[in-house]
Amino acid sequence: MPAQPSASDLHVNGLLTDLSVAFVQDASKFVAGQVFPRVTVPKQTDKYATYDRGDFLRDEMQLRGDASESAGTGYTVSSDPFHCEVYAIHKDVSDRQRANADSIFQPDRDAVQYLVQKRLIKQDVLFVSKYLTTGVWTGSTTGTDLVVNTDFTPWDDAASTPVEDVQNQQESIEGQTGLLANTLVVRRDGWNALKNHPDIVDRVKHTSDGPVTTGIVARLMDLDRIVIAAAVQNTAQEGLAGSYGYIADNDALLCYSAPSPSPMQPSAGYIFEWNEIPGISAAGNTVSSFRMEELKSDRIELETAFDMKVVSSVLGAYFNEVTS
Repeated sequence: MPAQPSASDLHVNGLLTDLSVAFVQDASKFVAGQVFPRVTVPKQTDKYATYDRGDFLRDEMQLRGDASESAGTGYTVSSDPFHCEVYAIHKDVSDRQRANADSIFQPDRDAVQYLVQKRLIKQDVLFVSKYLTTGVWTGSTTGTDLVVNTDFTPWDDAASTPVEDVQNQQESIEGQTGLLANTLVVRRDGWNALKNHPDIVDRVKHTSDGPVTTGIVARLMDLDRIVIAAAVQNTAQEGLAGSYGYIADNDALLCYSAPSPSPMQPSAGYIFEWNEIPGISAAGNTVSSFRMEELKSDRIELETAFDMKVVSSVLGAYFNEVTS
């Protein structure tokens, strides 16, 4: 005879109050806010001045004879426009949801976190389509994208030379602009190939007995930083089986990124953010909540406005498919 009362008679399964599972990606995995400086602007559209590179790098100073004029020179200035597109998304929280929620749920808090994830994903998708793609950068030794197995060997091949590959392209960019590329952007598999590469491991082991970090490898390559593009998205439509993968491809971007935006400061890219939207935060977005009485719900809405600009294509070199 089975034991009575049974386990199910003594306990009714309920939700734990100190644990829940949601696939919220850490903000550090997203690269859109890390690589290029953010420029806050008071108007949605405007222009920025661009000085001619050739004028600034030309040798024109001359010997000056007695009682004679100095050599004259000058530079040209053009302007390029930006347009901060407005992006927005909302989630409704109904009165019934709020009233019926168990203590583990905080519908308003959860909605804000959910919307912030949507913004981060959107910005990385646009960042990849604008910057981490072919046909954009011209600073390499070939003047165009670097082709795997033609211009370099994939970095997960032990016979490859990633340190020299990067330094050769640094020389190319510096030789055309006077600026040394300081940032390398790679996907997770590209970073794993670098940190496990025998040449890098051999060089690092003499200086550190700890794990190989992005900071260590960056210093080895004369870079300020290595940024790992590790954000993931589901490209399937709602209701279909999920299709998950990294947002970025297995490529790498070497570029000069200005430490901060300032007049006459070149950079491979700048991200313009319209900061006059009411309620805008330091993070570059505004979150508002307002009543939708006809739905018996409160609408939580996130809005942001930005434009991602390639400012100087010669300040970047693009490695196409750094892993096999």
